[in-house]
Amino acid sequence: MLVIANIIDTALYVLQLLIFARIILSFIPHDPYNSIFRFVYETTEPMLRPFRRFSLNAGGFGIDFSPLIVLLLLQYLVRPVLYSLLGLAGRMF
Repeated sequence: MLVIANIIDTALYVLQLLIFARIILSFIPHDPYNSIFRFVYETTEPMLRPFRRFSLNAGGFGIDFSPLIVLLLLQYLVRPVLYSLLGLAGRMF
């Protein structure tokens, strides 16, 4: 159980890094067919798409808040649950 929780924790960390990379790459003019850009966008899009419907349009300025929403959810909802599972798993063995 502890190994699985560590794998999930590492996957969440990598996902957060990819979302940060997507935020930074969104400010850089790029070729949409570049393999690095495509990897980052195709990996993060399934997580961001559901929250894009709920995020505000920032008064028409075209600012997408869905990466921020996903990062906050990962940091303040998913990670505490995972860490509590890690604590429970540590006490089991």
